[in-house]
Amino acid sequence: MTGTIRRPWLRAAVTGGIVLLVAAVGVLAAVGFGGGDAGGDHAQAGTTAPATAAVTRQTLADSETADGQLGYGTPRTVTAKLSGTVTALAATGSTVRRGKALYLVDNEEVVLLYGGLPAYRTLAPGMEGADVAQFERNLKALGYTGFTVDDEYTGSTADAVRDWQEDLGLAETGRVEPGRVVYADREVRVESHQADVGDLTQPGQAVLTYTGTDRVVTVELDVDDQRLAKRDAKVAVKLPDGRAVDGTISTVETVVQPGAAGANGQSGDAETKIEVTVAVTDPKALTGFDQASADVRFTVSERRDVLTVPVAALLALAEGGYGVQVAEGGASRILAVTTGLFADGRVEVDGAGVTEGMTVVVPT
Repeated sequence: MTGTIRRPWLRAAVTGGIVLLVAAVGVLAAVGFGGGDAGGDHAQAGTTAPATAAVTRQTLADSETADGQLGYGTPRTVTAKLSGTVTALAATGSTVRRGKALYLVDNEEVVLLYGGLPAYRTLAPGMEGADVAQFERNLKALGYTGFTVDDEYTGSTADAVRDWQEDLGLAETGRVEPGRVVYADREVRVESHQADVGDLTQPGQAVLTYTGTDRVVTVELDVDDQRLAKRDAKVAVKLPDGRAVDGTISTVETVVQPGAAGANGQSGDAETKIEVTVAVTDPKALTGFDQASADVRFTVSERRDVLTVPVAALLALAEGGYGVQVAEGGASRILAVTTGLFADGRVEVDGAGVTEGMTVVVPT
């Protein structure tokens, strides 16, 4: 649909059937967007001509930037499940792999195994379950044989466990106590000690914290921004030295942070956050940054090779929908458009007769 409208600076008469309902300022209030380019030339013919802008073809991206923290990710805490005396601790900054000791209680090793299910019961012949299968996978990966990796803890499993216990210098019981193993997804880096050698331990007491071994970027988002946190989504990371690196969201977790203590000593309300871990394409690019900040740009949606105009150029039409006022020489006309993505003060438009390079009026 097209039409013409009068303006002091244009030589035209109203001939079309489109009636403007509101100017672009009203549109902004209706759609909830503000801003837009006010560029263009101004003609002096008794009054100042409205600002204009060109219809451009570009990639339009709806994105937001959040503060991130460079490091090794969120530390996890290892708590003791045995009573005794701490006689050794893996060094801070060291890497502990499957089958190696994180710490010793009464000079007996508590070892790291790989898996997502925590040790929660003593494993013994006759037991079945996912925790059995997880432990048997680790036992096989450590080189022990003579049993079938499944969800059944058999006498053959117990025999292999005795060999494992002998190598660790433990009592050869054939049973696996939950306090003897700690499960993590993969090898870990010891972040800090929560206990000292010589300390007495009891179940539930923190012993040490660990992180992953790869440098990553961690971002805490408000729950309202959860739409930004999509696993495997691509992001852009701006480092403290100005360099930009590509990244991918590797994990998304909901965490509850305790409230800050008030003047009366009581804690405030807990706060729920979305914790996002970003793995960068080139981990070496993060070398040299220790607990530094970085900007992480999340792209929610993207439209490539589309026509766009400033949001402020949109006009609401009386019959519904939107249009743009196209300036051509000394005349103008209104073209109806369908809107798409809004981003960075511009909006995707599509409509009959709308082409790249056209000049549209941007009311101010």
